[in-house]
Amino acid sequence: MLNQAVKAAITAVGSYVPKETLTNQDLERMVDTSDEWIQSRTGIVQRHIAKNPLHPTSYLAIEAAKNLIQKKNVDPSSIDLVLVATITPDMNIAATAPYVATQIGASNAFAFDLQAACSGFLYGMSVASAYIRSGQYKKILLIGADKMSSIVDYSDRKTCVIFGDGAGAVLMEKSTNGFGYENDFLRSDGSGREFLYMKSGGSLHPINATTFAEGGHYLKQEGRTVFKYAVQNMSLAAKEVMKKNNLTSESIDYLVPHQANQRILEATRKNIGIEDKKVLMNIQKYGNTTAATLPLVLADYESTFKAGDKILFAAFGGGFTWGAAYLTWNYDQST
Repeated sequence: MLNQAVKAAITAVGSYVPKETLTNQDLERMVDTSDEWIQSRTGIVQRHIAKNPLHPTSYLAIEAAKNLIQKKNVDPSSIDLVLVATITPDMNIAATAPYVATQIGASNAFAFDLQAACSGFLYGMSVASAYIRSGQYKKILLIGADKMSSIVDYSDRKTCVIFGDGAGAVLMEKSTNGFGYENDFLRSDGSGREFLYMKSGGSLHPINATTFAEGGHYLKQEGRTVFKYAVQNMSLAAKEVMKKNNLTSESIDYLVPHQANQRILEATRKNIGIEDKKVLMNIQKYGNTTAATLPLVLADYESTFKAGDKILFAAFGGGFTWGAAYLTWNYDQST
């Protein structure tokens, strides 16, 4: 039974992106596109790419976790759970989270992966909050990490201009000041999987010579359909959370949306009725890093947040998966 008086709060944030970048000018030399075309349709100027084959998703996640641990001076052995949201695990069988936990010294934690595409980190916050409110666990390290370059076809301009690599991490603990994760509205629709997917590599279409030759190991999406569903469902979910918490567009301090596409973010903002200055964006620097977008926004804007700030999250991902969540920020970075 969840204790309604207890809240799970974000108490620390960490991040990591590879040093190597892939600019719009680089892409102009690879596919039929232009900097103007990319920026006008996505808002992206560059994305970070982990070109080193020895730097898989776990490497990104480990570096983000180390960044958080160092900033917060966390004893890794005090962490109860390491949860990694990703669609690009190191391997299909061995989960990525246990390896990350071992490598950072979280020797007393159990760990597992969560796969909900671009909604993965949002779903993960809900899971972590429930564990903490139940009283079963005290410190949960939630990481959103994806090496999208490992599944992107760099001859397909519909997808290669969008995605980048990166990882973000948050520590969630029991709140001692009344601020924290308030509640959420999460949904899914399995009929959407035909519009945003990677065909081969699972039990439905195992990798073989035919699926490989057809490019089944690359991400595919039907952009117009995804755009329509993303705007509609992120907006509706956000409005549901606002209604549940008696929030108005004026009372919300910040909207932290999944960094999918600048046009999606702008359409969603207008539907919700939130001022442009309240929408936090970094898509221009990183592109769409899938499960990493939300924590990377938190990391980039951490110094902006003050204790008690009302933050609305919204995300949409393949599957389809989507939702929104309301969180009151727990701390000032200076304290």
